[in-house]
Amino acid sequence: MHSWQLQDAKAHLSELVRCAKTEGPQEITVRGKSTAVVMSQEDFQRLTAPRQGLTEFLKDSPLAGLDLDVERDKSPARDVDL
Repeated sequence: MHSWQLQDAKAHLSELVRCAKTEGPQEITVRGKSTAVVMSQEDFQRLTAPRQGLTEFLKDSPLAGLDLDVERDKSPARDVDL
């Protein structure tokens, strides 16, 4: 991620926005500390889009409803000293 000092970011805003779109997120620093990040609209939409939960993911799976015959191994567990 490229880092810009605030005064440079203000002076070169068009370049900053272009870099955010073509190169990825751009960090802005104030007095040497990371303060903000400028990113493309596409990156922002991807990060803020609602995500599908695990339950919905499993329901939408092509394997949903498949009858699997799963048996647990009934062999005794090993002894562990605690």
